[in-house]
Amino acid sequence: MPGSGAAALAWALLAGALLLLPPPPVLPQPHRRNVSETEAQFNTTYTDWVDADLLHIYAFNHSVRRNTTEGVRVSVNVLSDHKDLPVLFVVRQKEAVVSFQVPLILRGLYQRKYAYQEVSRTLCQPQTKAEVETQHFYVDVSTLSLNASYQLRVTRVENFVLRTNKRFSFNATAAQPQYFKYEFPEGVDSVIVKVTSAMAFPCSVISIQDILCPVYDLDNNVAFIGMYQTMTKKAAITVQKKDFPSHSFYVVVVVKTEDEACGGPLPYYPLSKNASPDEPVDQHNRQKMLEVMVSPAITSEAYVSSVLFCLSIFLSFYVLTLLIACWESCRQHKRKGLLSAMDSPSLDTGHSRSIPDSFLGRGYDSYGYGSFGNGSSSSTEGVTDSLGSTEVSYSYVGQEQFKRRTPSAPTRPLSIPMGERSLENVAGRPRLDSLSSVEEDDYDTLADIDYDKNVIRTKKYLCVADLARKDKRVLRKKYQIYFWNIATIAVFYALPVIQLVITYQTVVNVTGNQDICYYNFLCAHPLGNLSAFNNILSNLGYILLGLLFLLIILQREINYNRALMRNDTHALECGIPKHFGLFYAMGTALMMEGLLSACYHVCPNYTNFQFDTSFMYMIAGLCMLKLYQKRHPDINASAYSAYACLALVIFFSVVGVVFGKGNTAFWIVFSVIHILATLLLSTQLYYMGRWKLDSGILRRILHVLYTDCVRQCSGPMYVDRMVLLVMGNIINWSLAAYGLIVRPNDFASYLLAIGICNLLLYFAFYIIMKLRSGERIKLIPLLCIISTSVVWGFALFFFFQGLSTWQKTPAESREHNRDCILLDFFDDHDIWHFLSSIAMFGSFLVLLTLDDDLDCIQRDKIYVF
Repeated sequence: MPGSGAAALAWALLAGALLLLPPPPVLPQPHRRNVSETEAQFNTTYTDWVDADLLHIYAFNHSVRRNTTEGVRVSVNVLSDHKDLPVLFVVRQKEAVVSFQVPLILRGLYQRKYAYQEVSRTLCQPQTKAEVETQHFYVDVSTLSLNASYQLRVTRVENFVLRTNKRFSFNATAAQPQYFKYEFPEGVDSVIVKVTSAMAFPCSVISIQDILCPVYDLDNNVAFIGMYQTMTKKAAITVQKKDFPSHSFYVVVVVKTEDEACGGPLPYYPLSKNASPDEPVDQHNRQKMLEVMVSPAITSEAYVSSVLFCLSIFLSFYVLTLLIACWESCRQHKRKGLLSAMDSPSLDTGHSRSIPDSFLGRGYDSYGYGSFGNGSSSSTEGVTDSLGSTEVSYSYVGQEQFKRRTPSAPTRPLSIPMGERSLENVAGRPRLDSLSSVEEDDYDTLADIDYDKNVIRTKKYLCVADLARKDKRVLRKKYQIYFWNIATIAVFYALPVIQLVITYQTVVNVTGNQDICYYNFLCAHPLGNLSAFNNILSNLGYILLGLLFLLIILQREINYNRALMRNDTHALECGIPKHFGLFYAMGTALMMEGLLSACYHVCPNYTNFQFDTSFMYMIAGLCMLKLYQKRHPDINASAYSAYACLALVIFFSVVGVVFGKGNTAFWIVFSVIHILATLLLSTQLYYMGRWKLDSGILRRILHVLYTDCVRQCSGPMYVDRMVLLVMGNIINWSLAAYGLIVRPNDFASYLLAIGICNLLLYFAFYIIMKLRSGERIKLIPLLCIISTSVVWGFALFFFFQGLSTWQKTPAESREHNRDCILLDFFDDHDIWHFLSSIAMFGSFLVLLTLDDDLDCIQRDKIYVF
């Protein structure tokens, strides 16, 4: 059977091939780890050891009630020193797993490592639907080291649930964080969590987290969810019920590994010669004692009452203004009736009556301008007529010339022939108002061929008529540019500011990082997406009072234009020349200050401080320009040069805040620029603009010094101006020296103080010279001055309370936080907003009404100073 033989041969060959194959490799048997399971009890310390061949499992169980929450805390301490082979602890619960190694390694700045041998963690508590449920959890202990001894203890946390308005004290470390639960009571929609400590360091973090597992309670993960802020001695977070679906939340307290985030020093990082740079450092016992209290925040009714209170305060100024306007209107009607009766022909003589100067305004022929020397009669003679005669010719574009003789009698004729004082020949003059652009230099009505500017403006004694000779329509357009420029600046400035602060607020809400914004957290009331609505609401006064001031100016301008249309002699030739452009710019600046201050307080911090200060500089500058314009309307600065200078001031403010802190070179450069600017401005004011800054300036300075100081010792020609400028230079040089020596941290406030000091100096000089010149201050401006000074005093008191500061770290800034002091809604800084807005409005009214006593005085009898 050949077929069977072939099959046998094939099987034989296959068997031989299999015998020739190498034997299969022997696989190692898996290492079997010994498992030790222990039924463990609470409040019992278990001391044991573990190695690579041993796994310890501790089984715990406890009863959980539906309406009762108990905290469970696991504390471990590894007694062996095996940093490279740590002991791993894993806690297995119903809905979460928590694991950590000991030594616990936490990283600080520049990836520095810190090791902790003692670790305590509070376990997340899963919810139960049953009335009573027994829950089990297990603690697994393992390691790869040869032998590691440890201690384990599981305890229940007393006072795990915080009670409303009850203080609770506890300790925490970087490796032993703490967290507690709070449940909103019925009828409470928001609460404020306040955490305090008697010790500033170690730095800690306060976090508000939803009831979720796991709880992020270590320095390297506490910022993952919820709201958080760093803390030294104070921390406060307002929590709203609507943000937490379970109507409860965790208050987590973590101690940081380093104090640098809270403004503390960075610790020395010791490195031995043989140690690796990655070797962790043991910080030993870095412990902090804290106290927490949760109290209800204000209700929605408090928001409504606070808004109504704010509106009622500032709307009352509208009512008061309306009442004063009605009273003034009635008084004017009575006065006009009396004037009409006295202007009617006398039955006996048939001539018009005349009244004393004291009725229209104090006579100016009885006193002299008076320098600081003795004798006023010579001064009177020098200024009786600005051109040296008793007849003065005035001409406006399109207006007929007329002559006016200076009265010498003690009485002033009440009726003046109006035919000689025609305002304008409407048919015969060009309509300059219809031009789209009117340049001042093209329509300079001070003809050099008749009266040289150098002769007029360099007289020893000047009157307003000497500096009010340009065409009034040209000057009106010149000063209207102030308003249109600041309106344009406001639009282009405000739009990106609003967009930026909305972005800031969104970042705060999304990330939960409350260190971004420097609020007064003890009095920060949220509304919608805004974190501190009260700080925004309190700025409403700037806007409302700025708008009221604009309405007052509009009414004054309308009345003035009507007087011009009536050819009113007083409006044409008496009083301080009326130009309203700067007043409109001041009112707009006040409104923009309110808007930008509100934007700044959406999220006040280091990067947007200039929003709150930019228009403060502009207000100070515009007030000084307006005060100077009153008696120097022809030679006041143009809007372009004024705003360019203010832009330079704001630029220095930003540079000073960013680079000026401790920078000697910056302070030297700024002080030199400050002094040079003071000297240039002093020269401009002293010579009324009649000087040139060119290559021959040094030669002319030496010539003046030689002729006035060497050849003959003569006093200054303009004594009053010299006194003002000397005082101004002393103050500004002193401020420059103070800045160079002290180098204050708050450069923005320092720069603002320079502007305010110069404004106050000029205002005081103006008041003194006004009284010395025989002028008087009427009742309304006098009341405004007194009341405004009082309000400014109270406002500055609240301003210097300093509830927060972005010059320090957020944690250090919170040490200055204080509780609300008005209606449980407004803090000290809000009251500063209220009072400062009222004070600024009052200051504007002072500038508006200060020279109302001159409305019936001819301009060649009003002196320039």
